[in-house]
Amino acid sequence: MALFTESADVSVRPAQPEDVDAVTDVQLAAWRLSHDSVLGEDVMAALDVARMREQWAAAITAPPGPGFAVFVACRRADVVGFAAVGPGQIVALEVLPEEQRSGHGSRLLSAAVDRIRADGADEVSTWVLDEDPAREQFLSGAGLGPDGRRRTLATGVRDVTEARWSAEL
Repeated sequence: MALFTESADVSVRPAQPEDVDAVTDVQLAAWRLSHDSVLGEDVMAALDVARMREQWAAAITAPPGPGFAVFVACRRADVVGFAAVGPGQIVALEVLPEEQRSGHGSRLLSAAVDRIRADGADEVSTWVLDEDPAREQFLSGAGLGPDGRRRTLATGVRDVTEARWSAEL
C-alpha cells in the first residue's frame, strides 16, 4: 500500500479554465436533484447548457469585478462541487448528488466565507429557492437564517420564489 498519493483525498481550490465543463455538469446534476420539482421539467429542458458553460468560463477567467471568485471542491483530482461568490454573497454553491453529505459543501462554504470576509464584508447572504429543505438545513446548520427578504424570478416558463438567507461575519 502506498503511503502517499498524487493528490489530496479532498480539497477546495480556485477554479481554473479547465474546470468549466465540470462546474456546469455539477450545476446541472445538483439542480436536477434539488430543483426539478420546483422549476419543473419545462424549465429544466429549456436550460441553455452551452450558454451556461460560456457564463462559467467568463466567471472563472474574467470575473466581473473585485470580490468575485469561483472555487471548486475536489475528490482527488475530480471536481465534485463548486461555490461562486460576489461581494458579500454566495451566488451559487452546488455539490454532485452522489457527493453530498461528504463535507464538500461545508469546505466550499468555508472557502466562500473566508473570501467574503477577506474582501471586507461583515455579512454574508445567499438566495434559497422555495421548497429546498436540504439547502435550508445545510445553511441553518452553518449559522445562516432567513432574513425576511424574498424575490420572484421569471424563468421564461414560470416564476419561482426565493428567500434570502444571511448571517453576520
